[in-house]
Amino acid sequence: MTRVLDVSGLKGGYGSVQILYGIDLYIDEGEFVTIIGPNGCGKSTFIKAIFGIADYYDGQVNYRGKTVSGLRTDQLVNMGIAYVPQVNNVFPSLSVEENLQMGGNSLSGNVLIKRIERALDMFPDLRSREHDLAASLSGGERQMLAISRALISDPNFLLLDEPTAALSPLYQQQIIERIDALREQGITVLIVEQNARLSLSRSDRGYIMSNGKIVHTGDADHILTDPEIGQYFLGTHDD
Repeated sequence: MTRVLDVSGLKGGYGSVQILYGIDLYIDEGEFVTIIGPNGCGKSTFIKAIFGIADYYDGQVNYRGKTVSGLRTDQLVNMGIAYVPQVNNVFPSLSVEENLQMGGNSLSGNVLIKRIERALDMFPDLRSREHDLAASLSGGERQMLAISRALISDPNFLLLDEPTAALSPLYQQQIIERIDALREQGITVLIVEQNARLSLSRSDRGYIMSNGKIVHTGDADHILTDPEIGQYFLGTHDD
């Protein structure tokens, strides 16, 4: 099986503020992997460091066998990596169609049209809203648009930061189902998620982060059913 991402000893943060203290993590082709942990533990900073947004200090990041440590975001996009941030992930003053076009402004017209059609096929809720402003979309629809726009670059590895945050339970379920379905399109997924149970229920494996370090990893089913993990990281307690 192809190793898509292999991270060892990653240290990073923002300027002089170190947040990551030696992260080890790997993802294989076609996997859906979830990172969970308490707020402020470094989950989002980790995927931002992978995507060249947070500062990279030290360690090794390999993507499909090539070192990508410290590369620019545009270089990573050209290699097939896409990132969907938690907030400010759409242009509210532009229409749905214009947002999607922004995801492929370097593509030829015919290729862009085909990519937009494919994205709308994956997220059909947006098809009837193509000419509406993104500002008029619900939270769930905005998240679908953000993911759709990321797909315009035709990635094979997708990084998602809290895609169900502040959404209704119905939209949370829909978003995770759609993300899981992307694997059928050949996309490997790494997701940071607060709704740990929902995301792990669709995942192959999970990583638990605390204080800028990985403190546990294993099969998603094991993480979901381990009572000690449930008590501290999944919000459940055995009385």
